[in-house]
Amino acid sequence: MSEPLTAPGEGFHPHLHDAPGPPVTPLRSRLHHIRADALDGGTAQTGGMRRFAAVSGRAVGSEKLWMGQTHVAPSTSSSDHHHGESETAIYVVSGHPEFVFLDDSGGRPQEVRLRTSPGDYVFVPPFVPHREENPDPADEAVVVIARSTQEAIVVNLPGLYALEAREA
Repeated sequence: MSEPLTAPGEGFHPHLHDAPGPPVTPLRSRLHHIRADALDGGTAQTGGMRRFAAVSGRAVGSEKLWMGQTHVAPSTSSSDHHHGESETAIYVVSGHPEFVFLDDSGGRPQEVRLRTSPGDYVFVPPFVPHREENPDPADEAVVVIARSTQEAIVVNLPGLYALEAREA
């Protein structure tokens, strides 16, 4: 497995090259290599965290998937938000982020706090308001996110509320 690494941008956006050459291969007929240092910070954001896109419709031509990273600084909480129609899967890379939402299945809304560790996964259903918190005073929390939509959908909210039945 000593294959040479691809050069940055090689095969990534062949339609962007100005040099004359063979016909351009469509984005969806090849693999795309997105290097860690090439993640795109120009994606939907929420206060208190930084999102970086790796796979998106804009970046690689994906039609049903968005994937990237989120970083939450030490002793920081994100703003309350939801991700619209996106299903969101989260994998904890480092730190111990906490995911907070309101559960009203008992009739009265109660704050639920999911305390996570590296290697844990979290699933966020569509339209469920939540926030991420990093209670660690020294270390950043980093997670990898996959969404079921082509681009990141982020709806920032003035507060946390329980999902109403008509929204589900």
